[in-house]
Amino acid sequence: MQSEIIIYQSDDGLTKIETRLENETFWLTQAQMAELFQKGRSTITEHINNIFKEGELEEALVCREFRHTTQHGAIEGKTQEKSVKHYNLDVIISVGYRVKSLQGTKFRQWATARLREYIVKGFTMNDELLKEAGGGNYFDELLARIRDIRSSEKVFWRKVLDIYSTSIDYDPKADLSQTFFKTVQNKMHWAAHGQTAAEVIYQRIF
Repeated sequence: MQSEIIIYQSDDGLTKIETRLENETFWLTQAQMAELFQKGRSTITEHINNIFKEGELEEALVCREFRHTTQHGAIEGKTQEKSVKHYNLDVIISVGYRVKSLQGTKFRQWATARLREYIVKGFTMNDELLKEAGGGNYFDELLARIRDIRSSEKVFWRKVLDIYSTSIDYDPKADLSQTFFKTVQNKMHWAAHGQTAAEVIYQRIF
């Protein structure tokens, strides 16, 4: 699964955090957890250390370093990259229970809904990024991914045509050939969205 940045925003709009979605889980840094739970960084660190010390979670399985781009401290206008430790949803939920945070419960519900959406649909939409300035680069990225998927579909369809055309008695104008391709096309449409080609056209018209 490709890494994506999904914005989480609290109901009151006061908390807004860029979460990382990768490997079917969300990842936050200690600083982001401190902001999410409205607790001091030292409190978050203490709880995380206790989680590992008590054997509730295994650090090697729930932690990961991600590259993070920041402004250079000494040179204006220059950026720098550094590795920052992130913790997955298991740690986030565990810390939320320990600090008895309502915000933690809200975040868990939000994250669970996003993950369920990804598992069912194969993707999850970053609604906040789409709302801000028309989506900007995120919207362009979505279009590029859609084009890539359609391109793969076109290649697959071409392969079916190539295989069928190797038949000795192949005639592209024959009723049998046209019926075959209509049947295959309908099966592809049905597998993708549960409708035949004719039903897709009908839905778009009416």
